[in-house]
Amino acid sequence: MAKVAFLGLGVMGYPMAGHLAKAGHEVVVYNRTAAKAEQWVAQHGGGMGLTPREAAAGCDFVMACVGNDDDLRSVCLGEDGAFAGMAKGAIFVDHTTVSAAVTRELHGVAAEAGVAFVDAPVSGGQAGAENGQLVVMCGGEEAAYAAAEPIIDAYAKMCKRLGESGMGQMCKMVNQICIAGLVQGLSEGLHFAEKAGLDGRAVVEVIGGGAAGSWQMVNRYKTMLDDEFNHGFAVDWMRKDLGICLRTADEIEASLPVTALVDQFYKDVQKLGGARWDTSSLIKRLRVMDKS
Repeated sequence: MAKVAFLGLGVMGYPMAGHLAKAGHEVVVYNRTAAKAEQWVAQHGGGMGLTPREAAAGCDFVMACVGNDDDLRSVCLGEDGAFAGMAKGAIFVDHTTVSAAVTRELHGVAAEAGVAFVDAPVSGGQAGAENGQLVVMCGGEEAAYAAAEPIIDAYAKMCKRLGESGMGQMCKMVNQICIAGLVQGLSEGLHFAEKAGLDGRAVVEVIGGGAAGSWQMVNRYKTMLDDEFNHGFAVDWMRKDLGICLRTADEIEASLPVTALVDQFYKDVQKLGGARWDTSSLIKRLRVMDKS
């Protein structure tokens, strides 16, 4: 068992840290709002740090799951940052979805301090975090990944190294690009079924086992048909991720016409007041357009 710090106790980080404690690791947590860390310790035991540096001190592994590039820099760098408290040979594992650029930047800073850095963004949403069934896509040195994988296993159903630093984040971009197109296609299909007078549930029962089937269809069609959008990854966060994808596409000269279009559709959803709705709310946009 290892001594592990977990930085960031949001809807993903809170249960992920809990799985580490259940697996028998000695866990110290940090959260920007200290009350959340106190709540976690009351529920799971372990300890808490008032700063990332304090939480990371003496730990073999430091895991982070925060909001964006700037949030990640803030927990890593500076006098109170995790890197300042980590011993040489310790491993930092970042589960945040951020740009590959900030990943490589922090990988370099960590290396100068004698600390390994693994980028390890996740897919599976809140349910995957709570059930310990996340898919984790990693980048970084092979030795650091090999050491971190057994720790990550506490909340992962699949974990794989894709290459050097930043490649985990690049893989996560592929994931989000694919989801954007899938959810728009599913939204259009279900909307079409409604307009055609079909029973949407019966339609999915028929087509779900065929070539049109997907995780999104199986897990989201019922709530989409019921006009309920409080069951997953928020539109605000999806737009943050798609922004990373589109900026990176410009840098590497990749064409993402559908992704760019769906990003604008999510902007429409935000204007409807759906910033915190889940990503399946694209169908809501179609329904509203139909009435206008």
